[in-house]
Amino acid sequence: MATEKKYAVVSGGSRGIGRAIALQLAKDLNYNILLTYYSQEEAAKKVCKDIEDFGLQANALQIDVSQRDTTRKALNQWQTENSSAVIEVLVNNAGIRNDGLFVWQKDEAWDSVLATNLNGFYNLTQALLEPMLKAKFGRIINIVSLSGEKGNAGQVNYSAAKAGVIGATKALAQEIAKRKVTVNAVAPGFIKTDMTKNLNEKELKKSIPANRFGTPEEVANLVSFLASEKANYITGQVIHINGGIYS
Repeated sequence: MATEKKYAVVSGGSRGIGRAIALQLAKDLNYNILLTYYSQEEAAKKVCKDIEDFGLQANALQIDVSQRDTTRKALNQWQTENSSAVIEVLVNNAGIRNDGLFVWQKDEAWDSVLATNLNGFYNLTQALLEPMLKAKFGRIINIVSLSGEKGNAGQVNYSAAKAGVIGATKALAQEIAKRKVTVNAVAPGFIKTDMTKNLNEKELKKSIPANRFGTPEEVANLVSFLASEKANYITGQVIHINGGIYS
């Protein structure tokens, strides 16, 4: 029988916070990485190369996590082709924004944001949960947002989606804690990524007690801790990493 290879799955792992998380899980916890990406193939390949430089294995799957059937098919095919792989960690990081005032919001803006951010959580987690329960060990870490806790004007769709994931985090944690699978959410504030590059950082940082935007690596360090055995007794929590913004 082939030696088991422990993997972490990071959705939206080609850049930004997802990229930092994939690298940190490999570096800190020696996880092989399966990352998903939507369109950034070259960036995804670069992340895989960086992880392989650690002496680990990395694979990239092009998946639209909002599409249930194709997501399940891709994961099942990968698992068949990598029969020795044991997925212990799932980081639901893939997400999109399509901001605008609710009164003028187009149906597509609502549907696409809910489909990727909320249905994406369901599609990946449902596909990967059962083996974790059977193994009696697993980590599910959902990247949510300050918007999902306090709401944000112009982001009714995004806030609704992330609030849904927060509720699912708390409920699922209660269902499966006895099987030693933890479920937590990490809620970043303003982090320097492609998603925030068009924001007025100089003005916005005035509202942040730490007086700066955070880095993807700071979020990744928190995720790495939650994925480790040091966090065995932490589940059902929403942990904020936002420089002190009241949430």
